[in-house]
Amino acid sequence: MTDEPTVNRYSPSVRVLHWLTAALVFTALIVGFALANALADRTVLLAVHTTIGALILVITIIRIANRVRRRAPAMPSTVGRWERRVILGSEVAFYALLLAQPLLGWSMLSAAGVPVTVGPIALPPIAPVDAGLYALLRNGHSVLAYALVALISAHVSAVLLHAVTLRDGMLARMAARRWSTVGSR
Repeated sequence: MTDEPTVNRYSPSVRVLHWLTAALVFTALIVGFALANALADRTVLLAVHTTIGALILVITIIRIANRVRRRAPAMPSTVGRWERRVILGSEVAFYALLLAQPLLGWSMLSAAGVPVTVGPIALPPIAPVDAGLYALLRNGHSVLAYALVALISAHVSAVLLHAVTLRDGMLARMAARRWSTVGSR
């Protein structure tokens, strides 16, 4: 007999999309904070930030479609009913933020009259040019960025709790194979 927890893993494609999203969001946040505080020409930062935001939007739509089609793997027995509800709520919050944030950014640039391009592709404006609307959307985009940082912090903290304290294999559900023993007994 072994006391190793049985780990029900997400599919490789789900894991790749998860970690790709994480890398893109991390980069978008860094570039976004640099953009908000840039004193010099912001053109390159804006182009990078906009492209990353568009990628996040597309990947999130793919992830949601995939999540609707496929159930998540079973959670470890250490996860109680209340925690399952919190996990589901945080998943919904993540998807909502990952959709809202790029759409708010796109709307914000549209309201400022700034053309939105992703590489060679010019996206249509999705908001009327309006200085007051721009200011409102810019504040909303900033608030959601901080909300995303808070949600990421809570997510990472919960994963570390499971990996280091509970050692129930929760991290292995989304980790690459070489990391799958971290947080297991």
